[in-house]
Amino acid sequence: MTAQPPPSPHETASAPATVRVALLGCGTVGTQVVRLLRRHSAEIAARVGAPVELVGIAVRSLDADRGPDVPADLLTTDAEALVRRADVVVELIGGTTTARDLVLEAIAGGAGVVTANKALLATHGPQLYAAADAAGVDLLYEAAVAGAVPVVRGVRESLAGDRVMRVLGIVNGTTNFILDEMTTGGHDFDVVLARAQELGYAEADPTADVEGHDAAAKAAILASLAFHTRVSLGDVDCEGITGVTAADIEAAREAGGVIKLLAIAERVEAGSRESVAVRVNPVILPDGHPLAGVRGAYNAVVVEAEAAGRLMFYGAGAGGAPTASAVLGDLVAAARHRGQGGRAPAESAYAELPIAGPEHVTSRRQIRLAVEDRPGVLAHLATTFAEHGVSIETVRQQAGDDEAATLAVVTHDAPESALRATISALRETPGVRELLSAYRVERA
Repeated sequence: MTAQPPPSPHETASAPATVRVALLGCGTVGTQVVRLLRRHSAEIAARVGAPVELVGIAVRSLDADRGPDVPADLLTTDAEALVRRADVVVELIGGTTTARDLVLEAIAGGAGVVTANKALLATHGPQLYAAADAAGVDLLYEAAVAGAVPVVRGVRESLAGDRVMRVLGIVNGTTNFILDEMTTGGHDFDVVLARAQELGYAEADPTADVEGHDAAAKAAILASLAFHTRVSLGDVDCEGITGVTAADIEAAREAGGVIKLLAIAERVEAGSRESVAVRVNPVILPDGHPLAGVRGAYNAVVVEAEAAGRLMFYGAGAGGAPTASAVLGDLVAAARHRGQGGRAPAESAYAELPIAGPEHVTSRRQIRLAVEDRPGVLAHLATTFAEHGVSIETVRQQAGDDEAATLAVVTHDAPESALRATISALRETPGVRELLSAYRVERA
């Protein structure tokens, strides 16, 4: 009798178990996650290899109107009980305390976690990564950095075999919208901020956005991924856009550039050891730079790698549907791993590079000064720059009144510590009435 081949696994395996999903938070993004999860349930199940069931939605209040896409019978105020009966937990409540406790409880219970909470990761990332690694579960966070833009997966997975040298990007849609409106309309910051709030691009309290804190949290996450080093929020040198004026925007335009709020993380030499420098600040970009044309509330990240060269990730960085897209991408991965085995890449912090101070960072500056329009002032300025070891690339003068003029001085590359000392000394230099601005300048 001829032996028969063994049956394939597909013929003998029982039907896959349902993957139970708990959603924590149901604001703008959460509502879209529910809508897309229900609308595309058959396709998502096919991609996961098992049915995916939303078993509950934890909210602060049961009475808020969440529209027809959110089933009222799934709502609960008992987040802890919900977490205990889920295979995958999606955390969208924000904050760093309650969110951390619930994520740790989910991990301890063996659930994979998907989060869009950049502040949580930038503050408590090492603790959460370690817990997920010990439990053997996923901790995924594509939506935490740039909405729908797949930069986390790109850096963590696609460039895993390369050596990333530098990451710079526009990672906050609110500030990019404000600066773009100031550039195209010639308005001052306060006017455009009020418009951004009216349109829903800025919160009633916009501090986290306009002071750069939101971008700094994302910069810490990107730096940690790119350089295999734990970088916290406190390691990021941060400056927001509240001081940017219409005159600054115009001066950048006259110099052939635009002002953008950038998150920048790069490898630098600090003595005899390679280090990591991370900062968020307004930067003048030349018109030919790939980030200069990023308009409105869009995000874009440029990654410079040793072998791959310069790569750019671009797309919608905010909004319910775009962010929900990134959340669902992570959800599919976590649910598939739950049903079929496997894990997403764990934290990689083997490099343990030190964080560099400003004395090890090199940059250029455009320094704008209101000066007395009289002989000898330029000589005083040149002496101040020379005394601090900073050389001048260009000087451009704008006419003022009969007794004053505005100078725009662009420096050559210099240590950031020397530039800061120069800027401080310029305020006391004879003939200087006011230091108007001092923005970093990127090359194309």
